[in-house]
Formats: sequence, structure tokens, C-alpha cells
Amino acid sequence: MKSLPILILISILISCNSYQRKERKQGNATIKFDLQGHRGARGLAPENSIPGFWKALSLGVSTLEMDLTVTKDKELVVSHEPWFSHIICRDSIGRVFSEEEARTYNIYEMSYNQISKFDCGSKSNPNFPNQESVSISKPKFVDVVNSTEQFTSQRGSFPVNYNIEIKSSPEGDNIYHPNPEEFSDLVFQAIDGLIQWNRVTIQSFDFRILQYFHTTYPNVRLAVLIENNKGVDSNLETLGFHPPIYSCNHRLLSKETIAQLHEKEIDVIPWTVNEMSDMERLFDWGVDGLITDYPNRFWESKIDPREVIEFD
Repeated sequence: MKSLPILILISILISCNSYQRKERKQGNATIKFDLQGHRGARGLAPENSIPGFWKALSLGVSTLEMDLTVTKDKELVVSHEPWFSHIICRDSIGRVFSEEEARTYNIYEMSYNQISKFDCGSKSNPNFPNQESVSISKPKFVDVVNSTEQFTSQRGSFPVNYNIEIKSSPEGDNIYHPNPEEFSDLVFQAIDGLIQWNRVTIQSFDFRILQYFHTTYPNVRLAVLIENNKGVDSNLETLGFHPPIYSCNHRLLSKETIAQLHEKEIDVIPWTVNEMSDMERLFDWGVDGLITDYPNRFWESKIDPREVIEFD
């Protein structure tokens, strides 16, 4: 009987050590590690914009990460906030506005025609001094996908994946966005037939969204977004199921936490990893991908590109 704990320990160690990053084919490439461009390439180009996504593609990301909001006329718009941020946007007449005014520009109460008149690219973002300035409006999701597919086809590059965040919260229901069920259905219907589902991940901080998708659309790959200190087991218990991907603030991870998630056969893709030293450490610890504002820094790091991607 005394040997039982040792056998259990050996079993756990074998399970952790046998975990390997999942490889997948994308066109003529084998992707061994999922490099995701956060809101495109926010450190280098306006966030959640078509030029920003093109910038990320030109830097060799395997996945574009983006956020979705809903307009008054039920269009899906790529935007981090469900309003116009005073940090990055000018209003329809080119005016700079205050933080207090920002939430009065509620995307859920505006038509896309109204939204398209705002400029969210020419104003300098103080948090990203190397960001290019481009006069650009918030795009429709369908236009982002169509332009992305055209971009990759013309360049002859591998098909890119899409990591799509549904921005919702209980406090925002029917104020800044629809209820979780309606929001989720809108997103599913927009994607279905537009992109192959094996190239799509739906992510959210809102567990209600993930629970609805898990029940209603069980074949959709899901990622739970985490920024709390409750720990893996507590978060998974609250969620009620094991999602394919655990995506937390990278500062919440340790080598042991990554091994714990891998033991549960859950991939680990942290956000938002912008320093090369953090990229290198997390890669060594065995994460399956990372989300960054600076995809260029990943390739400038000490990480061997052959461990990330191979071409036939």
C-alpha cells in the first residue's frame, strides 16, 4: 500500500512530461506554436483596424485576435470597447473628446453609418509611441474577414486563424450589447459559412457566453479569458467544463500552472506578452501560444523559428 502514492506521482509526471504542443496544418505550413496578434498589431498600427490586421499578417502571426461589439442595426463591429475610446478616436467632425463623453458614444445605440464617420486611427496613442497613424474607422467584422482572406491569398501565405472575443458583461446587458444568447447567436451566424470553424476560436471573460456556446454550439473551439487570482481549479469549476484553451494574464502563470493545465489537456495561451524576456520564459515553460501587441519582437527574440513554424 505504501507504493500507491509513488505510482500516482509517477503517473502525474509521465502525463506532464508527455504533453506536446499540438501541431496543425495551415496551407503549406505546419504551425507548432500559436503566435497571435493582439487587436492586430496594436504596438505598430491602429488597433482592431484592417491596416493593423494586415500589419500583423505581414509579421507572420498564425492567428488574428480581435474584439466584437454590436450596433443598433445588429452589425458586428470590431472594437475593444462598446463605445468610442477618447484615447484613440475622434468624433464624426474630427473633434477630440473627453473620457466623460466617451461612453455617450454608445455603439449599441448607433447605426453603422454613424459609426463609420468616427476616426480611430489618426490620433496618436500615448501608450504605443511606435504606432503608425492612419485615418480609419471601426470596421465591420465581415469586412475584416474578407480583406484578410484577400490579403493572404494575394500574398500566397498560409490561411490565418481568428481568435474572436465577445465583449459582454452582466452590467452591460441590453445597455452596451445584447444578452449573451442573442450576442452569441449573432456571432455564430456571422461566422458560419464565412470562415471554416477549424480556424476560429471564440473567447470571452464572460462565462455566460462560453457556457452558452458550449451547450448550443458544442463543436466551436472556446478559450476562457482570465484576469483574476482565483486559480485554475476555481475558475474551471465556476465555468463548469474544461475549455480547449485557458487564456490568462501572463503574470498569473508559472511553470507549474502550465503543467497543471496541460495535465487537464487544456492549451495555455496567455495575454498580453510584449517583452521579449517574457516571451522567451513562457515559451521555455511550454505555453502553446501567446498574444502580443508586438509580433515583430517574437521573431527578434531568442526563440528558434523552427520550433514555431515549418513550411513544406
